[in-house]
Amino acid sequence: MPQTSLLRRLAAPATIVLLIAFCSALAGAQDSNAPAKDYALIYGTVWGPDNTPVAGVPVSIRRATDKKAKWQLVSDRRGEFAQRVPPGKQDYIIVAEIKVAKGEPKPQVMVAIDDNERKDVGLHLPAPRTNQKQSR
Repeated sequence: MPQTSLLRRLAAPATIVLLIAFCSALAGAQDSNAPAKDYALIYGTVWGPDNTPVAGVPVSIRRATDKKAKWQLVSDRRGEFAQRVPPGKQDYIIVAEIKVAKGEPKPQVMVAIDDNERKDVGLHLPAPRTNQKQSR
């Protein structure tokens, strides 16, 4: 009989440990099944002057009401970039952060987001200006 009482004493803590492990696994499964948060997606392509995609161009995205950029990206090998933004009515300004001649604006485009949606934009780079000084 001493073995039976020993088993009984060990069975209660083992049952508690198994119950805690089961509850933890169940809680983890519920978290992974939670609905994903809504978002809007700005998906863009940087185009060169010859209408070919341009890789490696720094791009910044900011709300139209803000002065500073909230996101900085770089176009990939296909000239593409993508950024998740909060859903809801908001205008965003996308700027190609390239060097331009003094007084010239950087290439930019504005996109209006209404809800949790995808908006595709094209950001077109200007042709490079040549220095046309005449030498004598």
